Amino acid sequence: MFKKLTNASVKMVERLLPDAFIFCIILSILVFILAMPLTQQGPMDMIKHWGNGVWGLLAFSMQMSLVAVLGNAFATAPAIKRGIIKLAGIPKTPTMAIILVTAISTVCCWLNWGFGLIVGAILAKEVARRRNDTDYRLLIASAYSGFVVWHAGLSASIQLDLASGPSSYAAKVGDAITFMSTYGPNGDGIIDIGRTVMAPWNLIVCLVILIVMSFVNAKMHPEKDKVFIVDPALLAEEDTYVPPQKGKRTPAQAMENSPILTYIMVIIGVVYLGYMFGVKHAALNLNYVNLIFLLLGMAFHVTPIRYVQAIGEGAKGAAGVILQFPFYAGIQGMMVGVSAASGLTLAGVISNALVSISTSVSFPVWAFISAGIVNFFVPSGGSQWAVQGPIIMPAGLRMGITPEISACAVAWGDAWTNMAQPFWALPALGVAKLSARDIMGYCIIDLLVTGVIIILGFLIVGWTGVSALSPADAAAAAASLLG
Repeated sequence: MFKKLTNASVKMVERLLPDAFIFCIILSILVFILAMPLTQQGPMDMIKHWGNGVWGLLAFSMQMSLVAVLGNAFATAPAIKRGIIKLAGIPKTPTMAIILVTAISTVCCWLNWGFGLIVGAILAKEVARRRNDTDYRLLIASAYSGFVVWHAGLSASIQLDLASGPSSYAAKVGDAITFMSTYGPNGDGIIDIGRTVMAPWNLIVCLVILIVMSFVNAKMHPEKDKVFIVDPALLAEEDTYVPPQKGKRTPAQAMENSPILTYIMVIIGVVYLGYMFGVKHAALNLNYVNLIFLLLGMAFHVTPIRYVQAIGEGAKGAAGVILQFPFYAGIQGMMVGVSAASGLTLAGVISNALVSISTSVSFPVWAFISAGIVNFFVPSGGSQWAVQGPIIMPAGLRMGITPEISACAVAWGDAWTNMAQPFWALPALGVAKLSARDIMGYCIIDLLVTGVIIILGFLIVGWTGVSALSPADAAAAAASLLG
């Protein structure tokens, strides 16, 4: 069964999946066309909305680019690589190898998705160099499979955006913005990660996925005569950087290779973080996550010039974000652009349609599924938040669902179908020297398995009442939406 489904999914991916930027253009055109009849607006109205929104996510674009670049740079630090090499020597059987790679990748992607993607791929390559009985394609697929939890972890763009407060919301939540600005335990619109990423239900779902997916991946290992083996010599990598000898360094080279300069900046950054978290009790957000990985990367690369080179390599993985975010910001502008004639927005129309088919229990599931579908067209979590936030957030409030559950449903949906959308696999595939068609068949199985787990998780959240607004919040939300 697994083999037939794998082969079918590989053929489908090869025939139907264009570059992610093509999806970006297609979605822009689709939103442009749909919005006019549904909101009673003309072409020029939509062009204005698009142009007004196209540069609306510049700060958020930089934040998301840095997540990829800084995580990648940290993962390639010599000390981290040495640790990965030691881990690669642990497995004694193919089953143990697949389980180890899956588990390590999942944990690292939860910590930081850019870090996890690269660590998983490097670990898979090191295991392949040591074991000629473990399928290389499945190893890389297992490394990528951990990415399914990234949007439930510490670099989750949606949840960290909520923790930054209403002034930083990348996706303006339409007619829910008034309520959202006063929501939260302190009435300041800040939804800290204790209510999203670190919520018990979210951590349980992540743990179940880690355990189940590890064994599912191991179960997919082919028979001995069908194992795909790669020549270990092709996987060897050499560090081409040779620091100049101390006695022959120019003053410029001496500064470039000075650990002292690095650690002065690291100390300053650590003191600042200690002050913000220990004294000011700041909530973790994207800026703090990026600063933490910036300092870790500098510390582990030791010298400034080594870190400069690592950042240069990592920047290649952020190209898609840089190119696509302005277009998704333009889509957001068209989604929330108000019709002068009808007062309608496309986000509002879709929101009402989603509410009409949902109950308070099923709404997070429908939000999750819709986010999974949208992710095929909008493969960036930040961009998807820009597109779907104005739809899902007010719709959830109308159903009496807390904003954090609605946001988490979008986040999980975005991460889920990455198993069938190879956009974010590209950095790992580049390290592995494979193509998307080599791993997508295995990833489709992970898509099906994790989808069941996540849906059950949201149904339990609905049945137990975890997702329900308090009576006071429900009344405030209703007043805001009506106003």
